[in-house]
Amino acid sequence: MYSLTLIQASWIDYVIIALYFAFVLGIGVVASRGVSDSVDFFLSGRSLPAWVTGLAFISANLGAVEIMGMSANGAQYGLPSVHYFWIGAIPAMLFLGVVMMPFYYGSKVRSVPEFMLRRFGPGAHLVNAISFAIAQLLIAGINLYLLGAIVHALLGWPLWLALIVAALIVLSYITLGGLRAAIYNEVLQFFVIVAALTPLTIIGLHRVGGWDGLKDKITEAASHPGASSTAAQQLHSWPGTNLTGFSSDLLSIIGIVFGLGFVLSFGYWTTNFVEVQRAMASQSITAARSTPIIGAFPKIFIPFITILPGMIAAVLITEISKIKAGGTVPGGSSGDGVTFNDSLIFMMRDLLPNGLLGVAITGLLASFMAGMAANISAFNTVLSYDLWERYIVKDRSDAYYLRIGRLATVAATVIAIFTASLASNFSNIMNYLQTLFGFFNAPLFATFIVGMFWKRMTATAGWVGLVSGTLSAIVVAFLSKDAFGSWSTGTLNLSGQGASFVAAGAAFVVDLVLSIVVSLFTQPKPAEELTGLVYSETPRSSLVDADAVDYPWYRRPVPLAGVALVLVIILNVIF
Repeated sequence: MYSLTLIQASWIDYVIIALYFAFVLGIGVVASRGVSDSVDFFLSGRSLPAWVTGLAFISANLGAVEIMGMSANGAQYGLPSVHYFWIGAIPAMLFLGVVMMPFYYGSKVRSVPEFMLRRFGPGAHLVNAISFAIAQLLIAGINLYLLGAIVHALLGWPLWLALIVAALIVLSYITLGGLRAAIYNEVLQFFVIVAALTPLTIIGLHRVGGWDGLKDKITEAASHPGASSTAAQQLHSWPGTNLTGFSSDLLSIIGIVFGLGFVLSFGYWTTNFVEVQRAMASQSITAARSTPIIGAFPKIFIPFITILPGMIAAVLITEISKIKAGGTVPGGSSGDGVTFNDSLIFMMRDLLPNGLLGVAITGLLASFMAGMAANISAFNTVLSYDLWERYIVKDRSDAYYLRIGRLATVAATVIAIFTASLASNFSNIMNYLQTLFGFFNAPLFATFIVGMFWKRMTATAGWVGLVSGTLSAIVVAFLSKDAFGSWSTGTLNLSGQGASFVAAGAAFVVDLVLSIVVSLFTQPKPAEELTGLVYSETPRSSLVDADAVDYPWYRRPVPLAGVALVLVIILNVIF
């Protein structure tokens, strides 16, 4: 029989958690005093320094998926999971900072869909705004589900009650202080998350005998009958066949480099307003360009405190090792059975003493709140500016749209409680998330990249490409073995996260081809209307700050990006 509470916390752990929530709500109250108009609420007045927005940029991504999802990936697949960072994040983050942020920031748009409106008109704008809003509600549900799972594991509350309580906490500080509260809380949350996960990794490595001991234990476990992958597949990042589900090394590498490293990665990092919004809150073009580049440095090292604990859990935690060997274990954070998503919770239960346990729990709560707050703050901006003001109620006062933004925050939080139930159907939350990215981000990236560098692309091509790309990804997911869960037909021999890579690739190619073909048969915008929107039509001087040339190298985006790129190449060679 298993306990209702997986984690046995003491009074000191609860004191640490209570202090953290007091700080979070306090930041919301203080930030609310600086909210006088919609620009303050939605874009933090464009007044924040690069180091603040850079840490908030990466913290907004350190949500449930990054922490629980990547530890689940580490437990299930091992080292190939680092591709989500070193191939599937860093290059795109650097491209965003060096190439794309000057267009976003310089155009003074308030959201990514608004950029689509100026470049392609209302058709593509409406499609993008609706799909983005839906995506944020679904992804907020993922964060909320795992946040509720932690409360359930800690207190033994029913999951539905834990979801409601967790949602109310996030709702309170976002409604009070808007993006400014979200960003300053994200900076706090970044340090709390690192402080929580680092001791867990160190203690776990000590328990298994260091890196060599971990490799020995993984090798031993992989030799048992029923093991789903070999030790070599788990201890080397390339070719990553156990992650992609491809039997061919070549196809696996193509899937990782093209499907994940190009389509999914660039689609997420360069067009996802959740991330771009943080950079747009900075105080200058140079600060906006530096934001994702500064965020790239901690992103490079996050696998060591997320994926590595998952790998340790797979050989150290009895429950996780059993399900990896093909067994089933009752209980878990959901109460419906242990899954790979529970890896970190069990690590905390078995390895951390009271006090340090409170810090770890606080770190997990912080990560889920950061992710959910990022989704909701981006959702309320797009709903208010891009949908409500543009298509429903026009020409009202700024105070009216500020009120709509706050109401949208409440509505998004309530809806996320229901979308959280969808996330509970996946034993590895990354499978679900990558499927969503294939639907929403991959076609958007194709439209963006063609439209930004080819002035001949037309407004009609913009919305046709988006709709067709999204539909093609849905078709591939439906025909695969499991990308749609029980709805998938299994017609195509694609499973796991490799199915989402193929779906994203299909969305990108279909969008790209149709964008080009439709553009050749429709009328483009005059060149003079594309200034600030298309690379060839935008003066270079408008894409940089005039005094940036005099900054030291570590304050200039291009040299800083070069250092990050060299680091990630070295790590790819080593592992």
